[in-house]
Amino acid sequence: MKRFITAILMISFIGTQVLPAQALFKSSVTESKQTKQERKVKLKAQQKADKEIYKKVQKQKDLPYKKYRVTNKYDFINMPWWEGTNDSYLIGYINKAMEHNYDLKMASLTVDEYFQSVRLQMANEFPQLQAGYGAGVAGIPPVMKNPNRKTVHGMGLPIIASYEADIFLKNHDKTTSVKKLFQASVADERATYIAIVSAVGTVYYNIVRLDKTIELQEDIVALRKEIYELMSLSHDEGVTSTSDMIKANKAYIKSQTDLIDLKRQRIELLNQFAVLIGESPANSDSFERIKFDEIAYKCDIPEQISSDVIIQRPDYIKSETMLKKAGIDVRVAKKEFLPIISIDGLALFNSVHLGKLFTTKNMIWAVAGNAMLPLFTGGARIANLRMNKVRMEKALRNYQKTNLVAIQEVNDALYKAKLDNQKLEQNKEHLNLENKDFSLTEKRFEQGVISKLDWCQMKENLLTIEKLVASNTLDCMIDRINIYKAAGTKY
Repeated sequence: MKRFITAILMISFIGTQVLPAQALFKSSVTESKQTKQERKVKLKAQQKADKEIYKKVQKQKDLPYKKYRVTNKYDFINMPWWEGTNDSYLIGYINKAMEHNYDLKMASLTVDEYFQSVRLQMANEFPQLQAGYGAGVAGIPPVMKNPNRKTVHGMGLPIIASYEADIFLKNHDKTTSVKKLFQASVADERATYIAIVSAVGTVYYNIVRLDKTIELQEDIVALRKEIYELMSLSHDEGVTSTSDMIKANKAYIKSQTDLIDLKRQRIELLNQFAVLIGESPANSDSFERIKFDEIAYKCDIPEQISSDVIIQRPDYIKSETMLKKAGIDVRVAKKEFLPIISIDGLALFNSVHLGKLFTTKNMIWAVAGNAMLPLFTGGARIANLRMNKVRMEKALRNYQKTNLVAIQEVNDALYKAKLDNQKLEQNKEHLNLENKDFSLTEKRFEQGVISKLDWCQMKENLLTIEKLVASNTLDCMIDRINIYKAAGTKY
């Protein structure tokens, strides 16, 4: 009886220790299966969505690859849009950049490089033919019944032909893949042209901004100098405290420092501008440009821009092209598992005398065909297929990201332009009020109601607002360029 009770207690003890752990283990296994099942469902849904995107992209028909080459590079930048600025200086600088900018030259050379790579790959679809010529002499020692040493001479003309029968169109698909790289290079070329021309316009207007800002800053420096001199006179007469005189001197020195910074920025931008248009920075002082007061800014910002404009952006075109190429590369990787069928031919003309070289009597010819199937490559073909599938998924994700980024950049450029224009209108109103206030100040000064010091301070406030309006105006001009760039030159 004691043994029976002891056995029951031991079983109960083991059960209390093991069964909870077992229950937890089982529940975790169940949860893991459920999670795995959900993951499978999500993966299938994602794969289905990816296939739909790829099918949509595949439906986009391509032009013959030769038609992608653009000889008139002005087609890239929508030159009529720039002519709408009515700035002959800017148009002239854009023409210089189109002709002399080295980044543009390299982009065009890259396109030519990829064009020749297409020709190189296409050669693999045609038969290969080789021919040669050889001549020689040999001395044969006495052998058997020939007691004398014999000298033998002769010549040969081998002609070898080989052709890989592209029954499964593997080489054709490889050529198509290289054509996609060529098309992508054209998109890169267009993107480079748009970026460089946009940079020319942006830097140009920033230089115009600095011209006006420096002009106004020089007036501010003169005013602060006058204020400091008036404060010094007042201090000598005991009217103004030493603290106020020191503050006026600090403001005067700071205005001079700000003027130096502005001039430094203009020199840097002029040097950068010189490189953009392909000229030496040593000539930067001779660059002419429009004056701010001659700019006739007109707000022509659209209320909205259709999201369809992104399909004309070069980065979108490139991502779409690279996605197509990735699909072709997967197809080529699958065809690597198929046999390679080749046909070889040989014709050898051999003769002692040159006149008898091309006679059929001395000719040896042969034709052969073979089919080779690699049976074991250490997993290279499987790895190559999987690698290309990964690249295809990356190309798909890049295509999706490019869509989102393109919409974001268009929206950012559009809303920034709208808000900057509103800001400009507010500052113009502020400037009008400041002008009215200063007119009253001038009248009070002429009547002797206020001092010259008060007049100078009000004049400085007016110049500060003028600087702000000038800066906002050029911001709006640059915002138009940003919309032009984000929308792929047309909106």
